Amino acid sequence: MGNDQNLIEVRRLTKHFPSGGSLLGGPRHIVRAVDDVSFSIGQGETLGLVGESGCGKTTTGRCILRLIEPTSGQIRFEGTDLLQLNRTHMRAMRRHMQIIFQDPYSSLNPRMTIGKIIEEPLIVHRLGTKAERQERVRKLLADVGLDAGYINRYPHEFSGGQRQRVGIARALALNPKFIVADEPVSALDVSIQAQIVNLLQDLQEQYGLTYLFISHDLSVVKHISTRVGVMYLGKLVELAPSETIYRRPLHPYTQLLLSSIPVADPDAKRERMILKGDLPTALNPPSGCRFHTRCPYVMPECKEKEPELVEVEKDHHVACYLVGQ
Repeated sequence: MGNDQNLIEVRRLTKHFPSGGSLLGGPRHIVRAVDDVSFSIGQGETLGLVGESGCGKTTTGRCILRLIEPTSGQIRFEGTDLLQLNRTHMRAMRRHMQIIFQDPYSSLNPRMTIGKIIEEPLIVHRLGTKAERQERVRKLLADVGLDAGYINRYPHEFSGGQRQRVGIARALALNPKFIVADEPVSALDVSIQAQIVNLLQDLQEQYGLTYLFISHDLSVVKHISTRVGVMYLGKLVELAPSETIYRRPLHPYTQLLLSSIPVADPDAKRERMILKGDLPTALNPPSGCRFHTRCPYVMPECKEKEPELVEVEKDHHVACYLVGQ
């Protein structure tokens, strides 16, 4: 599920969170946030991970970086199993793996200048002299489209788009190979979103970056992703090249997401899929296919046995009985 030069390989990744329980030791419930997810990301490509809020896409990204410890599974970075590394070795590995957060304001320390914010990773990893670090900060500001004269300003002095550029510069400070972009444009005005997406594409080419781009917005993902993975209730239900997903979606949930994308032409007619049935939760997912309670094409076997994610045509993987198992 990727090319021959995979930078990231995720195998059977699972993350369950305990929930509830009483002080007297009552039963605790399990939230199945990510449940047996596997995929690869090739060197230099962008994998878009999409789905509704609560589907587990952000948890997946943070588990890969071990910002959240997975319950089980395997995560390989350039062949190294990250889950086998101790704290010291994992800290060294983080030079190569960074994250861009969703909210550019809450992710920046309001008491630090943007120069100090961008320099901080270099200090933590003891890289360069003070003069070299300052030069690196100025270059990074220029790379993300900000004036080096802003170096002593504070986050509250910038717009949302400018703050996100600071967040991107901080992620680039250690010259990483892999970046998790966790909803990096969802908190921004629509007019600014395209600028940030274009910037990320330019930086990918300039630095040779590999991205996991997490979003609930398929129209944004379309412009940046090499391949797209669709998640539903902790499961990967479809994975294919971007062009294939948008031209020929096979899973009913993917078809639903695409039908909900607004069309710029007010005269254009398009049939929208309307979901019926209850919205399940990861606390108590349905048996069989997790989408069967809302699927317009549900069959008896969908309720009984969970479909596997299988390759139904070249590089196109789907977990659905409609397209063969």
